[in-house]
Amino acid sequence: MNVYSWSAVLPPALRSILLHLPERILGELEEVRIRQERPLEVSAAGEFYFVTREGTLTDKPDTAYRPNREDSLQLLDYVTNHSLYTMEEELRRGFITVAGGHRIGLAGRTVLTQGRVSHLRDITGFNLRIAREVMGIADDIIPQLLDFKHRTIHSTLVVSPPQHGKTTLLRDMARAISSGCWNHPQALWKALKVGIVDERSEIAGCTKGVPSYHLGYRTDVIDGCPKAEGLMMFIRSMSPDVLVVDEFGREEDYEAMREAIHAGVRMIASVHGSDAEDVIRRPGMASLLDGGGFTRVVTLRRTARQWQRKVYDGKLRALQPSIVANVQGGGGYHV
Repeated sequence: MNVYSWSAVLPPALRSILLHLPERILGELEEVRIRQERPLEVSAAGEFYFVTREGTLTDKPDTAYRPNREDSLQLLDYVTNHSLYTMEEELRRGFITVAGGHRIGLAGRTVLTQGRVSHLRDITGFNLRIAREVMGIADDIIPQLLDFKHRTIHSTLVVSPPQHGKTTLLRDMARAISSGCWNHPQALWKALKVGIVDERSEIAGCTKGVPSYHLGYRTDVIDGCPKAEGLMMFIRSMSPDVLVVDEFGREEDYEAMREAIHAGVRMIASVHGSDAEDVIRRPGMASLLDGGGFTRVVTLRRTARQWQRKVYDGKLRALQPSIVANVQGGGGYHV
């Protein structure tokens, strides 16, 4: 996949400006914030900058390029693939996922139907969140997730605040599990069958059903499908050993996970939270942990240049000291 594939959705003027950024910033770019008639902004390695018309960085908003109405209209046309009306569900949710797994957050005026958001119009704010593949970041975590008795992995919950690396880690865990990369001398079993329910098209970054990322050799993806339905579809038809989902939280998601675990399928799932204790206070999550559903919990905390990870058992007892790794190549860690 082209390292700058995210630029394909940008209008020519914005694309030209951003691709003139310094190579170091381009390599660490995490977000591009495009606000009509307001300064163009980027964030990289935990820092934010404004961007001039020439593609240079500045901390002075008055000297930055200000996207105009034509920029906004062209960008919306590009990200909706020239068909705004086919994206009603995405507009209702406030974001669109484009090829490569990049997410475009949207801000504008909401349209309400019976008190609930049904549509978004007058869109003048965009947040391009850039996804990157970082292979090998799960290597030091996988050995702590191994279930030697059953020759598989433990069902694992990944917890972190937004933009600290959950999706990036899930992607690499799927690759390792479905390639048999256990990183442990006593793990002698073969690769497992992995099913990814990719509701927002972010883990696999599918284009016409084909993943953009290396997800291992025994991985199947259901793209754009609600998690609960996708989990049941996999169980009924694809005989997975491990199922992977990102950012769950609805009651139907909890119930589908319980069914999957009771069917003997191991789960890898992520959820937003400041720490493990924060998550376990949620009623649905507590039942999954107390009932032995998730027997491993991984927490993530990222700074500008380091990524701290900690692994617990299902009772939230730490298995070993925190794993601290330097962030290489910067950014790209999804919410």
